Amino acid sequence: MAEDKEGKSNRALSIYSRLMNGRIIYKSQEAERFGVSEKSIQRDIEQIREFLDNQAATDGIPNNLIYDYMKKGYVIEQAEDAHFTNDEILATCKILLSSRAFPKKEMNIILDKLIACCVPVKNQKVISDLMLNERYHYVELTHKQIILDKMMLLGNAIEFQYVIEFEYQGVQGHTPKHREVEPLAIMFSEFYFYLAGRIRNIDKKTAFADPNDAFPTIYRIDRIRKLVVTEEHFTAPYRNRFEEGEYKKRIQFMFGGKLRKVKFKYSGYSLDSVLDRLPTAKVTGEEDGKYIIEAEVFGDGIDMWIRSQGTNVEVIN
Repeated sequence: MAEDKEGKSNRALSIYSRLMNGRIIYKSQEAERFGVSEKSIQRDIEQIREFLDNQAATDGIPNNLIYDYMKKGYVIEQAEDAHFTNDEILATCKILLSSRAFPKKEMNIILDKLIACCVPVKNQKVISDLMLNERYHYVELTHKQIILDKMMLLGNAIEFQYVIEFEYQGVQGHTPKHREVEPLAIMFSEFYFYLAGRIRNIDKKTAFADPNDAFPTIYRIDRIRKLVVTEEHFTAPYRNRFEEGEYKKRIQFMFGGKLRKVKFKYSGYSLDSVLDRLPTAKVTGEEDGKYIIEAEVFGDGIDMWIRSQGTNVEVIN
């Protein structure tokens, strides 16, 4: 009897899975596939329909199991807003490709899964074809490190406030440095994933330009080696909680350091590009055709950006 129940459950799950992936279910074919009567398949279909009705009542997302007389089979009539549209999934895949965030193998796996899970079967080839050339010419970053295996480890450590330890290969020097860190947030910017965290057990007088810097240190996740999540908890008072969204507005260049206020004149042709690059930027005036802009940023990365703008930016203070 236990085997019969298990077989029935597996059969119903198989039918449900294929229905949710846009397949058409024909009772005669399913009966032959599983070696049961069409009445058994009909009971499975009714059970799936009841499950979908209950799910709609609790989650508010209706997915109707109907008999399509044109196709002469059972299909799921999915709610339009419950899944990505073709436009949305194509845009999402294009953004992923442009991010160059993952090695080519990882990127292809993610894209294939997105298309398989989020695009109706009849449209999958169209979406795939629109990305063929870009996927073929995809240039992965030089580090070629797999980072997905670290993401949830770090995410759980952040969520449950566990101290982590790792070896870090920085930009300068060839010897990795051992770090003990209180992890605070995972961020992404310009090709790389970063970890923001408060470093422990270090002589800040010799390690930092500003020993009193209370802001997190930034680590590129692809440079983290031998990551270990310890069993030691750290605590942070609510009033000192790390506000990732506010921090991200001010650290556009992923360089640690103090909070700074900058003021400059901008004479370039695209003011929007400056305001988009610096989310805290505000236009405070205009002088001789030049915009006066003020912004708050963390660290010294702003200096590099200002130099990259050439004569378009004139620093006031």
